[in-house]
Amino acid sequence: MKTLVKGLFFSLMWMLLPSTAYATFSIVAIDPATGEMGIAVASRYFAVGAVVPWAEADVGAVATQANVNVGYGLRALELLKQGLAAQQVLDRLLAEDTFPGKDGRQIAIVDAKGNVAVFTGQAALDWKGHKKGATYSVQGNILVGQHVVEAAARAFENTRGELAERLYAALKAGDDAGGDRRGRQSASILVVSKRGGRNLNNDRTVFINVDDHPEPMSELRRLLNLQLMINHSGKIAQFLRDNKIQEALASAEKVTIYAPNNPDAHLNYGFIAYLAGEPEKALGAFRRAKQLNPDFKSAWEAMAARPAYKKIAEDQQFVEKVLKGQ
Repeated sequence: MKTLVKGLFFSLMWMLLPSTAYATFSIVAIDPATGEMGIAVASRYFAVGAVVPWAEADVGAVATQANVNVGYGLRALELLKQGLAAQQVLDRLLAEDTFPGKDGRQIAIVDAKGNVAVFTGQAALDWKGHKKGATYSVQGNILVGQHVVEAAARAFENTRGELAERLYAALKAGDDAGGDRRGRQSASILVVSKRGGRNLNNDRTVFINVDDHPEPMSELRRLLNLQLMINHSGKIAQFLRDNKIQEALASAEKVTIYAPNNPDAHLNYGFIAYLAGEPEKALGAFRRAKQLNPDFKSAWEAMAARPAYKKIAEDQQFVEKVLKGQ
């Protein structure tokens, strides 16, 4: 009976919380090698990506949460563009904040120079806190415990690869450790780099949102695979035009990882592997494409007709190996 009463009490408590008391855990970070900056966030709250993450290429990244003042996002970016460092911006935000509940705010900022600043107000709901690293900060409120931010920080530090993958790894580790103690609902990843986004004049390398889902981490992983597949697919043509064959090969391989059942991904990887001087790797990719596409020969011949792959079509001995049995 006591357990039932306690459960009902906490359920009622969450219902009566002020509308601005948002339970969230997030990470803000910079990749010093590439200049990419970003945020990953998860919460038992609808469309957390519409509230918490803010970023601008070559400027900074911000997570504003808990008793959230959404205006912190744009204002922080404005102050960073004026030349203030992350800690100076945080101090200004708190000094300028005239809205109620300031002592319940939580905010983390990373600037383009790699400075990191974070604040967790004492009135934010337990468990609340943060962990700051050399290039990142992990923070959260209404979590199952301190081990959530510690797990996220460890995952970020121990994961290799591009920033979006490291942010996802941190978020997933925090979720696996218990995350938001009320449960799961939404998640978001935002990564920015100058001209790094799709199409023209776009600095958002990754911006994916799971607004309402019973398994937001799984859905976020699916969306991230799609986004990174698109990103690397777009890079391949430019690398080939610039005669950067090894870079094209690396991106083509990433496409096969993010789209493992797409025969064209393996087909393209095979052609680029040949150009990179790795014929055995090329043959392996073509075998996989052949397994996935019953009309492999037609697809191979169509791709071989592209000017970039003329060299391969002229190697009759290699072509015979590829098409043997077709």
